[in-house]
Amino acid sequence: MARTARPARTAKAKVAIPQLDWHEMRPAPVVLVTGPESFLADRAMRRLRDDLRAADASLEVTDVDAASASRGELLTLASPSLFGEPRLIRVEAVEKCSDDFLADALEYLEAPADDTTLVLRHGGGARARKLLEAIRGGTGGGIEIVCAEIKRDSDRYEFAALEFRAEKRHATPGAVRAIVSAFADDLAELAAACRQLMADETGEITEQTVARYYGGRVETTAFVVADQAIAGRHGEALRALRQALQSGADPVPMVAAVAVKLRTMAKVSGTRGSSGQLAKELGLAPWQVDRARRDLSGWDDAGLGVAIQALATADANVKGAGRDPVFALEQLVGVIARRGR
Repeated sequence: MARTARPARTAKAKVAIPQLDWHEMRPAPVVLVTGPESFLADRAMRRLRDDLRAADASLEVTDVDAASASRGELLTLASPSLFGEPRLIRVEAVEKCSDDFLADALEYLEAPADDTTLVLRHGGGARARKLLEAIRGGTGGGIEIVCAEIKRDSDRYEFAALEFRAEKRHATPGAVRAIVSAFADDLAELAAACRQLMADETGEITEQTVARYYGGRVETTAFVVADQAIAGRHGEALRALRQALQSGADPVPMVAAVAVKLRTMAKVSGTRGSSGQLAKELGLAPWQVDRARRDLSGWDDAGLGVAIQALATADANVKGAGRDPVFALEQLVGVIARRGR
């Protein structure tokens, strides 16, 4: 009997450039940022911008939307300038790029401009495959930053542990496990919680430290209280607050969580433009801009100002200026739930 021929296997394209994790971001003529984890991609791109700006304060930063870019736009932006200042060109949505942009990018790779760093953000999919293969094949002398989706607890644990190591702070394994457990569903909030602990605590961060700040069930974290109050749900916010306090949560980080939300709202209030553009200008992730815009529904600038003043008062009271930190928290929740009115 004749054998049935097996279909030929498709050979994988050769990768001739470094493929690095998000925290290994470094300058290169072309930087391809791939993967679905937008929070990590945004952070890696901010790190690159900060490093380039630290090397030369005259850095010129330009943002391009690959989906709407016209023919010649990229090449014009990368052309030599009169004063020769370094340039950072950040391109979003390469996975949705126009044919004009694709042609420009392939042409650019053949002769990258001096003193220019081109960052290409590709979130996934088959679009622009020819461009990705060219970069991975070594054309343009680039690197790839891979921002794989963080799904497993072990991935979240390593992320949180890296947050502490990056700041040369010691957190016990139990502390890292505890904070990952409290913020398992939101990478940005996990990062914010790690930063809050490092800002407030000078010594070793232990499991007891995490319990003092973020004790209680996940459903009653400080961010849940903040979300309920900002949405105007006074009764629900008070119930969540009391449940969190009964579970051992500390008033100080409760106020800190509210501060994170209100300050983000204040940054976004009154701004215009796409979430991606504003995120870069404000040092936020695009999803944070979108969330703040939703949170601002029903608020006005005057009310936001009143709430921020109440936040400062509550912060002082829970840190010792007042006699009853729980009352201070309840007062703050009331002001926010009324949207400063």
